[in-house]
Amino acid sequence: MTVRSWDLTALLNAADPDSTLPERNLWLVRLLEWLRHAASGDAQDEGNPAPSGTPLPLRRLKHLLNVLERHPDHAQRFAGVIAGVWTELDAVSLFADVGFAPRTALWGEFLSRLRRRVLPASADTRQLSELFELLFPDAADEAWLAAMDDELVRRLGLLFAAAPVERWRREIVDGITVLVSQVRAAGFAPAMRLRMDAALQQQRPFQSLVSAWEGVERALRDPGNPRRPLTPALQYLRGLLDRCRSAARSVPGHLEAHGVSVDLIFAVEQMLARIDRIEALLACLLSPDPGPELRRLTLTLVREVHERRSIRTLFAEHYSLLARKLTERSAETGEHYITRTPAEYRDMLRRAAGGGSVIAGTTLGKFALAALGLTAFWGGFWAGMLYALSFVLVHLLHWTVATKQPAMTAPALATRLRDITRSVTRDDGLDGFVDEVAHLFRSQVAGIVGNVAAVVPLVLLAQGLGHWLWGSTPISAAQAHYVLHSLDLLGPTLLFAAFTGVLLFVSSLIAGWVENWFVFQRLDSAIAWNPRIVAVLGQARAQRWAAWWRANISGLTANFSLGLLLGLVPAVLAFFGLGIEVRHVTLSAGQLTAAAGALGPALLASGDFWRCVVAILGVGMLNVGVSFYCAFRVALRAQGVRVSDRRRVRNAVLARLRQSPRSFFLPPPG
Repeated sequence: MTVRSWDLTALLNAADPDSTLPERNLWLVRLLEWLRHAASGDAQDEGNPAPSGTPLPLRRLKHLLNVLERHPDHAQRFAGVIAGVWTELDAVSLFADVGFAPRTALWGEFLSRLRRRVLPASADTRQLSELFELLFPDAADEAWLAAMDDELVRRLGLLFAAAPVERWRREIVDGITVLVSQVRAAGFAPAMRLRMDAALQQQRPFQSLVSAWEGVERALRDPGNPRRPLTPALQYLRGLLDRCRSAARSVPGHLEAHGVSVDLIFAVEQMLARIDRIEALLACLLSPDPGPELRRLTLTLVREVHERRSIRTLFAEHYSLLARKLTERSAETGEHYITRTPAEYRDMLRRAAGGGSVIAGTTLGKFALAALGLTAFWGGFWAGMLYALSFVLVHLLHWTVATKQPAMTAPALATRLRDITRSVTRDDGLDGFVDEVAHLFRSQVAGIVGNVAAVVPLVLLAQGLGHWLWGSTPISAAQAHYVLHSLDLLGPTLLFAAFTGVLLFVSSLIAGWVENWFVFQRLDSAIAWNPRIVAVLGQARAQRWAAWWRANISGLTANFSLGLLLGLVPAVLAFFGLGIEVRHVTLSAGQLTAAAGALGPALLASGDFWRCVVAILGVGMLNVGVSFYCAFRVALRAQGVRVSDRRRVRNAVLARLRQSPRSFFLPPPG
């Protein structure tokens, strides 16, 4: 007989207070399953039909109570099972552990949640927390529990009258003791303590927390009049909890300015949740009528049981601040890639031409590596190192590679869009946003044009120079034909270009993460003030080095990681049988130019050549578009932007394109 096929009569007959604890636990699980799931032929509540729209679990619960009230023998066995389970189980784990991670590390909690999702739970347990998770595994449980009216709660409470009141009160006290100790320990943790507001720490709330709770506990045990000594002790404890909460909430403000740690964010959230749980348990313990407070606590526990199963919720909550900081740092960098004046536009063309000149050398170096006939991994590794060193050289010379712009400029644009959605004068803000779109598009066009305008003639010049010096071009005819085949529009070139756009976006994330780590670990301060470094470099030079690394760590990481991704990822994927390659618009333009130089002017009359030209245009669009789209979506989520009128924004951009298409390609005159 399956769980859902049990009817109420069979369940009540199976209730046995003298059975073993695992059997009683399993019986409770089956009872809750019966409440949730209807089965054909089940008896209904013939005595007191529930109003239409009442959740099935509540209709069945009322039917159960009616049956128990009409059959005292069933009610006695039911109450005996409840009392026995409550007596033998450890309820402290329910009050102090449910909803909290055993360790404060985020990845440790991830593994714990993964284990809960994969491995089955057992009813053979003496921990009420584990049984509670078996009793309420469904996310919908919170809804029907919240829909219970006061009368139903009162009737249900009568069934629990056999459970010893003093026992659950004592275990609530023990649960508070555990939580208070955990909050105090977390407040003394070095990572937390060093990042709390100094003024709040001067009040020493964590130091006094345990003694304050002990004062409340002594007042609760006072056999005379516990309310008289309890009031000041309770006020003092709650005041300390408020100060502990304020101190914990000051940590994210420090992280905003000095780098984010997801483990520390997680630890702060855990501390705040434990403080809230202490307040909830105090309310249950001290209320003259604890029923409503216990009901509210049960709803909280059910919700937290469900949330602790969600891996997506875990990362969505605790990576949000990190994602926002990464996009904000990218937005700061992206502002340098947006041109708004004719002078900035010309400067972008100049810097893009400089980047193209370096990529021309990279193109020839890639052909030289291919001629060595290296294995797949080492060929990919050295190609990645060649790309990385080239991109880093472009960065150090303050030039630019066009495809690096979108992942940086998209967060800047998302920040502007967030400001629009929060602005009162949204129409004026929308015009400014459209201006930024035009500036961004124009800057991107300038970057690509500058890169290609430099790489094409320089590669042709190298081809001609090689022919003049050695009587042949550096690129063989076989290599040239391979280029034409690999860049053909009819092949997978555009798919590879979109994949390259993803790698461009990933490199920006890596750069943001490394910069955040650099700031969080205070490495710039270490370079400036480490005694050994200062002794070697001198104080003035050490501080200049610290400032240089702080300003360039993101750019160096972005360019170096992009180079390695472009070289190594295809080699690694090939190991798994995935023949995915990269297509970078500037490198592809250089390769096609080299192929044309090797095969001669007759290639210009070939359809293969012009299909490759069209493909390169598509490569540029996909490199830029996919990278921008990924970065823009992440930035919108991280900034909390919810644009309800996206159609109005899109229409405004299209209207500007119709009215002034020149603004998307050329700077304003002046």
